Amino acid sequence: MNYEERDAFGIYAATTDMDDTVPNRNRGPGPHLMGADTLLGNDVCNAQDEDLGDIKEIMLDMRTGQVSYAVLSFGGFMGMGDKLFAVPWAALTLDTERKRFVLDVSRDRLESAPGFDRNDWPDMADTAWEKGIHAWYGTRPYAGARQG
Repeated sequence: MNYEERDAFGIYAATTDMDDTVPNRNRGPGPHLMGADTLLGNDVCNAQDEDLGDIKEIMLDMRTGQVSYAVLSFGGFMGMGDKLFAVPWAALTLDTERKRFVLDVSRDRLESAPGFDRNDWPDMADTAWEKGIHAWYGTRPYAGARQG
């Protein structure tokens, strides 16, 4: 399911111009501002068009107001045996044509990424953990984020 299908408020609905014949997708907040709930369940693929899973949760840094991570579910079958990954938000790109996210890693590399079990989440407030995740994905923590 993609963000347009989860849009209960009509945020991303196409509107028409004054003569009601020409679609106008420039109204409304998307895709520059999007409802977090509409992003849950969105597919994630890589540049090779390989399925990497889907977004299970979005983690907000309550001190800065920034989106820090998307929790990606990868592997397993029907939710069983899957592994979770905290992917820095900066590592994801929204593909508005295909209504999904793109993460620039191969399936093999993602399999070796630091991940966790749904019953054993890491301490995401730990600065050492944060630095390791950002280093692995080649991103940097947001300016203004906690330093340490």
